[in-house]
Order: sequence, then structure tokens, then C-alpha cells
Amino acid sequence: MKSKMVLMLSLVMGMVTTILFFQYMKQTNTEKAATVETVSVVVAKEKIEKNEKISSEKLGIVQMPKENVLQNMVTVQAEAEGKLATAMIEKDEPILSHRLGSEKEEGVYVSRKVREGYSAVSIGVNINQSVSNLIEPEDEVDVIFTKIIKDAANQDVAQSVMLLKKARVLAVGRKMQTPENTKEPYTEYSSVTIEIKPDEAVKLVNASEEGKIHFILNKRPVMNEENKSKQND
Repeated sequence: MKSKMVLMLSLVMGMVTTILFFQYMKQTNTEKAATVETVSVVVAKEKIEKNEKISSEKLGIVQMPKENVLQNMVTVQAEAEGKLATAMIEKDEPILSHRLGSEKEEGVYVSRKVREGYSAVSIGVNINQSVSNLIEPEDEVDVIFTKIIKDAANQDVAQSVMLLKKARVLAVGRKMQTPENTKEPYTEYSSVTIEIKPDEAVKLVNASEEGKIHFILNKRPVMNEENKSKQND
């Protein structure tokens, strides 16, 4: 009987000790968590593509231990909004300052304006071929190819065909900004750079070697959100 009492007391004391131990550990962990200093860090709520203009809908804020925060991590959401991603940013990845570019900076590089699946091709032009130098970046142009052929009487005649329709103009000369976005004075240019599919680029280059290229200026597209995104891509 005495031995049973001792055994029961031992079991009870063991259970009490275990409970007290877990309570102590829980309290200790809570105190440690309370003392960890955190910092707000901006992250991508969803995947952001390279050259994409970053909207507020794609950004979020998370708390990170201060000791884990890198110097180039963006901590204020406004610093990333409206910027262009210079590299792809995965979902939940912290936004790093060196991966952000401004529209002004992007205007220096025509390669950053080219959309995925397209190429940039420059064609030499004179005043007549370029609609009296009135073509501007972000205009849309049709491309006419003209070459001299022999007719049935063996006479030289000009033959013109529509080579491309509604090609997006990326640059005229070295100018890549639209008139409303730049204060650069007017300068004549001798080349027009357009954005076209790779197979169309080969056709255009071959045509420019065989004959003459003329541009037909279309009505300027309305700069809605879709067209603005194309300009910033």
C-alpha cells in the first residue's frame, strides 16, 4: 500500500514538473518573440515580369527581423510604385532597389521598350520617306516597299506593295520619348526604328536592299492604359 502511494505521488509530481516546464518554455519563447525588432519590407504579391510597370496592386508589406533586412530592400511601397522592373521578380520576393528603373532611365535604352516576341529594326530615310520628318516615337506607320521592274515592253516601271501595317515606332534618330514627354528641341533625323516580328524584320531588311521604303503615318493611337503599358514595356 505504501509503495503504491509513493508511485502515485511520483507520477503526479512528474506530470506537474512537465506542465511547469512547458509553461516556462512557452513564456520564454513569447518573451524572445516580443523582443525581436522587425522592419516593414515591400514584397511582390504576385509575379512581376521584366520591364513591367509596377502597380500598387502587385505590392504588399511584410514584417521581417531587422537583422535579416538587406540595405537595398525597399521599405516604403511608394518607392516602388510606378517604377519599371529591370528583372523578373517572383511572388513574395522582397523588392530590391537596384531592380527598379524609372521611365526616364528606360528612355535611354530602346532595347527596354521592345516587347516580348518583337525586334527593333532601323531603316534609313530621307525627308520624303519619313513624311517630312513628322513621324514621332509611339506613332503607328504602314511600310510601303517600291522597286523598279521591267514591264512587257521592257520599260522600267515602279511597283509598290504594302509590306507592313501599323508598325509601332520606337525611335526617330536617337529620340525615343514622345513629344509630350520631352523638352528636346526638334532635330532632323535620317532613320526610323520600328518594332516588328522577327520574320517581318528579315523581310523589311531585304526589301530595303532591293528598293525604296516609305512610311505612311496613321492616326496617332489614343494613349490609354494599354498603349501606355506598351510604351513602358
